[in-house]
Amino acid sequence: MSAPKKSLGQHWLRDTSILSAIVEASEVSQGDNVLEVGPGQGTLTSVLLSAGVNLTAVEYDFELFEELGKNINRFPNPHNLKIVNEDILKFDLTKLPKDYKVVANIPYYLTSNLIRLLSESKNPPRSITLLVQKEVAERICAAPGQMSLLSVSAQNYYEVKLDIIVPAEEFIPPPKVDSQVVHMTRRKQPISSPLNEKTFFRIVKAGFSSRRKTLLNSLSGGLNLPKDTVSNTLSEYNINPSSRPQELDLLQWKKLAEAFGGGA
Repeated sequence: MSAPKKSLGQHWLRDTSILSAIVEASEVSQGDNVLEVGPGQGTLTSVLLSAGVNLTAVEYDFELFEELGKNINRFPNPHNLKIVNEDILKFDLTKLPKDYKVVANIPYYLTSNLIRLLSESKNPPRSITLLVQKEVAERICAAPGQMSLLSVSAQNYYEVKLDIIVPAEEFIPPPKVDSQVVHMTRRKQPISSPLNEKTFFRIVKAGFSSRRKTLLNSLSGGLNLPKDTVSNTLSEYNINPSSRPQELDLLQWKKLAEAFGGGA
């Protein structure tokens, strides 16, 4: 099999007990439709197929894609596996069956874009289980006080929880930091509903435009509104104008989006 490519953030994980724990965290069942992002050498792929799922594996690296195809009959239940050579950020998710699940070990650089893509898709997954850098997993699951644009984006659509930690030395080559599994279950409707999602995130992005500034200053600058207007609105919702954006919860962001977005 190919050596890991640093440019693509590839790190191979081969410990069967850890791979099995990832699949267990994903709560997949026999017959589920699953999307795996970046199957690499196919180690997680094999455990998923052993669980009896129908698997679509999207691999960007053409060399790995070819190797997986040549060795497809070595997998359990190979008839349940479809391998696609494509950039996941360009992959048409509407081709997948409704309520599919995502299970993947992904590089750090892909995390935010992938979560946004999956969350905002016209055919979003029922659940997402990712092995990512531990710090990133913690950011996704952060509580008010440590929130970020990433955690607001993820938690608006999904209920999130942390699962097993995977030490760096379990990977080939070892990354600089440990990794952790995060499991995300789709909400029946987004926290922002029935607001227009673009309106909601326009307000959130304005708020997080400068984490070091107070909410008053970041919203005033980001939305091009007079400070008095912003201050009065914040006070109306019992939000301290001197607070920082990371301190707010999702319902507070929703209220601010309703106030500053005009409900549009």
